[in-house]
Amino acid sequence: MVDIILLGGPGAGKGTQGELMQSWLPIPRVSSGDLFRDNLARETELGRKARGYMEKGELVPDEITIGMVASRIAQADCAKGVVFDGFPRTVGQAEALDRLLREMGRGVDVVLNIAVDAGVLLERLAGRWTCSRCGEIYHRLFSPEKVSGVCDKCGGELFQREDDNRATQERRILVYQEQTAPLEAYYRSKGLLVDIDGERPPAEVGAQIRQAVEAAL
Repeated sequence: MVDIILLGGPGAGKGTQGELMQSWLPIPRVSSGDLFRDNLARETELGRKARGYMEKGELVPDEITIGMVASRIAQADCAKGVVFDGFPRTVGQAEALDRLLREMGRGVDVVLNIAVDAGVLLERLAGRWTCSRCGEIYHRLFSPEKVSGVCDKCGGELFQREDDNRATQERRILVYQEQTAPLEAYYRSKGLLVDIDGERPPAEVGAQIRQAVEAAL
């Protein structure tokens, strides 16, 4: 049994690495983003409450997020452990998770802190553009269009969605730094934090993560 937390700013690669971990670690990935989307799609009470905060790029209040997570980890497939992706996001949530796991006779085994410079995060997050005609998505760093501002597939004009623009992403990073970064000190004080160089290629980041998890087993 192993309970793992993936920690890191927006755009650090938690989702990518969480998915890669599924190929060699036989426990489910519990993503707060997936939980939010599921609750939104099903129009649950918690989902409706969360909607307003998510649309502004702000953190959802602890009681909403904790309620979703508690319901999820009580399911049978989480009995042997969980990879927490995007949760906890505040020290209050971390303390609540400690209580939830303790009630189950468990505890966090390792916290993988995917460290990426704020400037790099912003370039990753604010680089996405969408075709106004066909919806094709481009990224100025990773998958740029051939002609600036023009869709390769249909010739449509590219635009940036409101939730992709630089101001929104700067706000996301600021919120993370103010509310989530203190988790590094919280878990470091418990001897659980392992720093991962998130600016390396994804395969190298994954290798660091696997080494850290195997050391914690």
